[in-house]
Amino acid sequence: MTDRTATPRSFAASVPLNGRIAIPGDKSISHRSLMLAALAVGESRVTGLLEGHDVLATAAAMRAMGATIERRDVGEWRIHGVGVGGLLQPRAALDMGNSGTSTRLLMGLVASHPITTTFVGDASLSGRPMGRVIDPLAQMGADITSSPGGRLPLMVRGLAPAIPLAYRLPVASAQVKSAVLLAGLNTPGITEVIEPVPTRDHSERMLRGFGADLAVETDADGTRHIRIAGEAELKPQTIIVPGDPSSAAFFIVAALIVPGSDVTITHVGLNPTRAGLIEVLRQMGGDIELIDPREVGGEPVADLRVRHSALTGIDVDPAVAPSMIDEFPILFVAAALAEGRTVTKGLDELRVKESDRLAVMATGLTAIGARVTESEDGLVIDGTGGDPLPGGATIAGHLDHRICMSFAIAGLVTRSPVTIDDMAPVATSFPNFEALLGELQS
Repeated sequence: MTDRTATPRSFAASVPLNGRIAIPGDKSISHRSLMLAALAVGESRVTGLLEGHDVLATAAAMRAMGATIERRDVGEWRIHGVGVGGLLQPRAALDMGNSGTSTRLLMGLVASHPITTTFVGDASLSGRPMGRVIDPLAQMGADITSSPGGRLPLMVRGLAPAIPLAYRLPVASAQVKSAVLLAGLNTPGITEVIEPVPTRDHSERMLRGFGADLAVETDADGTRHIRIAGEAELKPQTIIVPGDPSSAAFFIVAALIVPGSDVTITHVGLNPTRAGLIEVLRQMGGDIELIDPREVGGEPVADLRVRHSALTGIDVDPAVAPSMIDEFPILFVAAALAEGRTVTKGLDELRVKESDRLAVMATGLTAIGARVTESEDGLVIDGTGGDPLPGGATIAGHLDHRICMSFAIAGLVTRSPVTIDDMAPVATSFPNFEALLGELQS
């Protein structure tokens, strides 16, 4: 990745947020729609695609492996696929930028194709471990050479035909599950993922939508058995990507904590494996109304009306973590403004995201005057009861888009402005974040 100049920004106490906004498309669904359309035979059409750096990295990678991907003026993307088994040898390394999702899922795709692919990324991504994906893909026959610690740069030599396996997830991870299922697309026989703790199910929904032979059985204890038949023939689809609930989360919390706010966020995806934050915020007293619940492309969607609320701290059930793992940074901001104590546990996964999100959020919140205690697997936060935080600090975002946006929202309820050292990483998932915030303040 080329060096660039940091883009610092300051965020200060805000007027009430009011208005109606549409957020960018769901990042998880956007990645998967490009990948599966590139493996279908024929032309797929996608609207509402998130056009952030992460998703564009996936598009570039699929082009490098033979798919034709074009954006039309009306915001519609057209993808002509190469068919399962038809991926071509890329001429150069695939630059994943900051996108862990692109990297892990594409590793799965190429693992069962007879090609050799090198993955590179920026400094943040190159620090993230890939061992959880390397292990099952190696069992399927892929030869993977990584940098020390299972990190990027790494090279995947795919095997075709690959070896089907039944793989039990050692930790809850939608990305590892998806990588194995995608490898199973071009693997003879049945590939099975055993999932003790349910995670987001966009891959299962979309694989079925494209015509893959995929079955899910759930044991009495809640363990899911996901089986996919290999050597699939995928059919092109027309996809409307719903708004990303992880992006909506920042404006949901902003409306709840900025006095006088009344915000409607349209067309938000509410997949039950992703909607944990809304339930937790409601438990804290948040006024969040679902308007016109509906289904679009197999995914539940609704408009959300959110009004300023007096929040109360709670003990967050660790079982909800997989359904809101990306939303904990912004939940910590809400907890800092709540009445009383919020306790979170079971969040080990946050230590291996774009940054160590537990440590970074604890440090940053303390710097702006919040009362935070960090444990091995969570944070304990004693809130202000709605009073503004002191603020006045410069926050190191650690190239992590969700950290940057979380502290931008925190700055809206501080006595002195909060400065983020570099807001540029926000473009990976939410390019118009600051523009939408400006709309709600005008």
